Amino acid sequence: MHMDKTLTRQQVRRVDELAISEYAMPGIILMENAGRNAAGYIHHRYSDSREAIILCGPGNNGGDGCVIARHLHNCGWDVSLIVMGNRSRFSNDLETNFRICERMKLPCIMMPDVQSVVSVADAREGNAVIVDALLGTGFRGEVRGPTAGLIAMMNNLSKKAMIAVDVPSGLDCDTGLPSNATIRADLTITFVASKRGFTAEGAQNWTGEVMVADIGVPVELIDRVAVE
Repeated sequence: MHMDKTLTRQQVRRVDELAISEYAMPGIILMENAGRNAAGYIHHRYSDSREAIILCGPGNNGGDGCVIARHLHNCGWDVSLIVMGNRSRFSNDLETNFRICERMKLPCIMMPDVQSVVSVADAREGNAVIVDALLGTGFRGEVRGPTAGLIAMMNNLSKKAMIAVDVPSGLDCDTGLPSNATIRADLTITFVASKRGFTAEGAQNWTGEVMVADIGVPVELIDRVAVE
């Protein structure tokens, strides 16, 4: 992991591609490493909470969220999953991890309405850590549909802390600019290296503190891609 380097959206994608093609590292392993290490940070930082609401989108960022849910559960946390998006559009790695969560019988609300989410949050009485795994580094433009409303609602809910996975949903990781609906995080646990946009003026208002979590790719690969 590299706190001293920043990568663009394209460089992050390149690291993943080369880890898979040159080092024979399956994407599901990278996701497992990312989610497990993020869960470790959350568990140690917020061990006085032990309650988490994890927001998952339909892509690989949502898969990271499912891995985090599994590992927090194993650490004794009370975990609830809120999943946006049609299951038929899940990425393969998200589908694998979501299926594991199902078989673990972790509480999950699919395609939630506003009241169902509020009910889950109210039951936590403001003590829950909310984990944002809705939109990843590939996001740019505007947040569409009910996801935008979910982000606005979650920003306003009483909570222990808001933690973004890789990048706050709605924030462009290259420019650091917020969109029409952007998660306001207390802590961003980003993967491989910090993102270029996190250094932009005002970006810290959305990222909060930034920590870099290892996903197991060789440091030589990160160093190589960082100068491409």
